[in-house]
Amino acid sequence: MPDPAPVGSAAALAALNARLEARGLTPVAPGPVDDEPRPDEPGHPEYHRQQRAAVALARWSTATPPRYQHATATDPAVIAWADAVATQPETARSLLITGTTGTGKTHQAYGVLKRIAAAGPHRYELIATTSADLYGELRPTGSAGAAEHRLRRLCEVPLLLLDDLGSAKASEWTEEITYRLINHRYNHCLPTIFTSNLPTRPSVDAQGKVTGPSLTSALGDRIVSRLAEMTTVVPMAGTDRRRTA
Repeated sequence: MPDPAPVGSAAALAALNARLEARGLTPVAPGPVDDEPRPDEPGHPEYHRQQRAAVALARWSTATPPRYQHATATDPAVIAWADAVATQPETARSLLITGTTGTGKTHQAYGVLKRIAAAGPHRYELIATTSADLYGELRPTGSAGAAEHRLRRLCEVPLLLLDDLGSAKASEWTEEITYRLINHRYNHCLPTIFTSNLPTRPSVDAQGKVTGPSLTSALGDRIVSRLAEMTTVVPMAGTDRRRTA
């Protein structure tokens, strides 16, 4: 016995009409068939976006310290940057969040990475580290090849968070490492999130004398020049939230 025709197919409709006509009944006219997948079914763009978001959020959670597992981006400029990266990472600028200690820079940084993940981008790979940890991992005390491999990974990862930029004690070696990292990401237009306690420009008094440190004094002109072109700067103000808490 032949298999029955699939429900909703042209063959099934023809067989039904043949039976109706045999009984003197009016045949059923063919109508539109809604065979498009729903948002919760494979094949629908929203279904696949949600699947990508679930994988990205799992990666974000793995890379995020426990203290920032509930971080959320709240600053409008930070949110706008996250949405731009989620949709067009190849044309989005990098982000530099500045402000004094305890104003929530790191919280915003992890929050913005979470927002990008929740958007379900087609590719989501990230590394989050601090300047101190960066130099500690790359300091030439062991295998030079391992340190070079780690630096290359930091240079090429699609999303990088470098916290506390300019906080480590400067040396020719730290300046060279920082330059290589930032220059590579600058040249390849890779989205990077920087946070720093230092202002982008030095403070000067009425006589034009520099009165405080800045990213320029900590990192050098060639690095800050690239940061100026590649980043959207978001300053954060306020008191030290840690002390308040």
